[in-house]
Amino acid sequence: MPATRIPMKKIIDVLRLKYEAQLSHEKIGRACGLSKGAVSKYVSLAQAKGISWPLPDGVDEARLEALLYPPREAPASRAEPDYFQIHQELKRKGVTLQLLWAEYAAVHEDRAYGYSQYCHRYRQWRDRQKRSMRQLHRAGEKAFIDYCGPTVDIVDRHSGEVRSAQIFVGVLGASSYTYAEATYTQSLPDWIASHQRMLRFFGGVPDLLVPDNLKAAVTQACRYTPTINATYAEMAAHYRTAVLPARPYKPKDKAKAEVAVQVVERWILARLRHHTFFSLAELNQAIAELLPPLNERPFQGREESRRDLFEAIDRPALKPLPQDDYVYAEWRKAKPGIDYHVEVDKRLYSVPHSLVGQTLDLRLTATTLEVLHKGRRVAAHPRHGRGRYSTLTEHMPKSHQAHRDWSPGRFLNWARDIGPCTAQVIQQQLEGRPHPEHGYRACLGLLLLGRRYDRTRLEQACERALAIRSVTYPSVASILKQGLDRQPQEADEPEAELPEHANLRGADYYH
Repeated sequence: MPATRIPMKKIIDVLRLKYEAQLSHEKIGRACGLSKGAVSKYVSLAQAKGISWPLPDGVDEARLEALLYPPREAPASRAEPDYFQIHQELKRKGVTLQLLWAEYAAVHEDRAYGYSQYCHRYRQWRDRQKRSMRQLHRAGEKAFIDYCGPTVDIVDRHSGEVRSAQIFVGVLGASSYTYAEATYTQSLPDWIASHQRMLRFFGGVPDLLVPDNLKAAVTQACRYTPTINATYAEMAAHYRTAVLPARPYKPKDKAKAEVAVQVVERWILARLRHHTFFSLAELNQAIAELLPPLNERPFQGREESRRDLFEAIDRPALKPLPQDDYVYAEWRKAKPGIDYHVEVDKRLYSVPHSLVGQTLDLRLTATTLEVLHKGRRVAAHPRHGRGRYSTLTEHMPKSHQAHRDWSPGRFLNWARDIGPCTAQVIQQQLEGRPHPEHGYRACLGLLLLGRRYDRTRLEQACERALAIRSVTYPSVASILKQGLDRQPQEADEPEAELPEHANLRGADYYH
């Protein structure tokens, strides 16, 4: 690009002072308001064109400008590249500006721009586009995920209760191909299920999933090392992709998602604002009917649509879906007690007795509970079943040697030191169970109540529990918490005799 030109009158003054006044370049610069370097530049330019002082006859300012700056070939005669097409082609893996320019030059030959001018003009076009378009998204690389701000009301047809539905939005980075659906919540189960339906809609899996920092995706937000929810990370591993959350307070990281959310709000939600929906399925049916027109609508000022770019760019680059769908599972941590069981939702599951006291990972599906130690599965149980305990024989030590310090005899001796009622309650915890160890938790809990309150009160509470025939740990703990052990027990009153009456027939009447 040519440098900014100074007025021709000033160049004439430079030539006059140079040749007529024979001043130095430094003095000419001070006289004309130019730098010493600028004076040298224009003197050299004039010399190169064979111009000195005085100027040739008939050379005015216009003629001098034509001599110093001869007109170049008009840009209109050059073959203008298709900058939008260049921008889309650069999203393909391995495609560079050098390759695209070579293909362009081979077609247009003498009318083609040089490589540097080709790159310069493309970058000028790119910088004039919207901020979100300046990000270069590779084909099949990223899917951006977010929720719309507005919700949609769903009315219960029978009760009239109104419930708000959240609008999930996913968009592929290279083609802007968009998916949307409604769920009742943004909770982890809905979040995972929406991802599965989104990937089926795309028909493949991108390299990266880019969510915002909502709780279902990120358990601990951090600009550099965010902690991904364990279930979300497991789902991503199943689909052979990875999760890269947007940085907190960095909207540019998810500009593509914000644009897609805005498009869904304007193209879908705005059209549904006058509709009344009576079920989530009804709302999702309406959204599904509006998605094809959204994706098939050409971009503003272009002939291509989201679907066109998706078919040409993103679809070939997506990884195939796995044969089996991801099975939803939640992850928790637990530490087994002295009875080598972990508790989940008020049910107890055994683990190998050698792992007592260690923190274990629990993986819970709808039907199964798995126990993992350092990434290795050490136990698996049906999630639901009869009874409160699920105990595998192989998890129990021979003669319970691992728990020789915790034996029924030790619990009974400890209880007898407190009192006979406490001993009787402890005895009942150990009896009537498949294994005595199943009662160890309750025994330990009962005896620890003697430390929290005192031994005398524990004995009185056990006495009352025996009287009311409720000898469980929760019952004894409740008696102590409410102070019922300090209140006198009501004595059983003898049954009052019925008074003599003419209407009383007596037992002989019925013989």
